[in-house]
Amino acid sequence: MDEIMIKANNLTYEYKNNEEQSNIALNNVNLEIKRGEFVAILGHNGSGKSTLAKHINALLLPTEGNLYVKGMDTLDEEKLWDIRSTAGMVFQNPDNQLVATIVEEDVAFGPENQGIEPEQIRERVDKALEIVEMTKYKEHAPHLLSGGQKQRIAIAGVLAMNPECIILDEPTAMLDPSGRIEVMETIKKLNREEGKTIVHITHYMDEAVDADRIVVMEQGEIVLEGTPKQVFSQVDKMKAFGLDIPQVTELSYKLRNRGIDIPTNILTVEEMVKLI
Repeated sequence: MDEIMIKANNLTYEYKNNEEQSNIALNNVNLEIKRGEFVAILGHNGSGKSTLAKHINALLLPTEGNLYVKGMDTLDEEKLWDIRSTAGMVFQNPDNQLVATIVEEDVAFGPENQGIEPEQIRERVDKALEIVEMTKYKEHAPHLLSGGQKQRIAIAGVLAMNPECIILDEPTAMLDPSGRIEVMETIKKLNREEGKTIVHITHYMDEAVDADRIVVMEQGEIVLEGTPKQVFSQVDKMKAFGLDIPQVTELSYKLRNRGIDIPTNILTVEEMVKLI
């Protein structure tokens, strides 16, 4: 049986503002993510995707319903440490996650807080830097690195705590195209080679192409779910939600509208080249 890593059960979350008016950010969300799965969560600003991410790491707790991480209820205070050790979080701005003046000290910060033995910390730091391909920068100052390199160090810092699941909340939003490619390659490697469960929140459609499954959110609800081919071939639906589709899928959609018999579920340049 596939082990369920994340389970949202009728998950509702209300934000209260200063006037005590409530704003429903998540509305009765039901979702299961299997161990080892790579799930991309799409939606424009205000759709609830970042709020959902913060629930997986127990940074936010449900107003109603439940969220379980590997069977642990986030509402159970005694399980909070275990939940955060199981599901690590990488944020949008790497500068907010870097705490030390030397790369390897930064990566060691999490496991030190976990009370891990020094020899084991050394092993974990070396392994984490190796996975994100930043070993040669271990004695550098993080603030001198590029955006993509900083984000890879932030990912290494989470990796060193040895979580089974990694939630990435728009990790490439502040990066240039080459930094985005670096980070996406790292994310794919974590999933395929290290077996990590990945929850990747993004507004870049091209980044969702490699996921096992895509979840589309709108106004705090899941409105579409399926494989990348299933989701992106529903072009009119995606546009109705105010979302783009990968450029190649857009091209095949336009060609089809011009009467050229071409499938609408093409996601990559390679697939298009083969067809043409």
